[in-house]
Amino acid sequence: MTTDLTALRQRVHAFGARAGLSGQRLHDLVIAAHEAATNVLRHGGGRGTLIAWLDADGVSLDVVDTADTLTESHLHTQPDLDRGGGAGLLLVRTLCDEVRLEHEAGRAHLHLRMHTRPWQAA
Repeated sequence: MTTDLTALRQRVHAFGARAGLSGQRLHDLVIAAHEAATNVLRHGGGRGTLIAWLDADGVSLDVVDTADTLTESHLHTQPDLDRGGGAGLLLVRTLCDEVRLEHEAGRAHLHLRMHTRPWQAA
């Protein structure tokens, strides 16, 4: 993953557009990727990986924290508005259709998912 967040946003935007996202959904994907990557760069040892893929139902991004510092409690911590910051993961949870955290081989995988089709109840 690049430390150049402008380049990261441009790549995620291009990928999302090719995958069929547009308008606010595409913008939300870019913001979520930016916030997740920023979290890894600031709090995860400064290095990580972003993996993107597409399937029949949507777009997935895995933002991998190679330092394995991200925990489930980080995903559900409310920001401290008096101190500023801390709202990035809340924003990610709000913008994405699915967010989950998995740990594997000493790495934390923050999985972000955006559906390309409207969700429909069974």
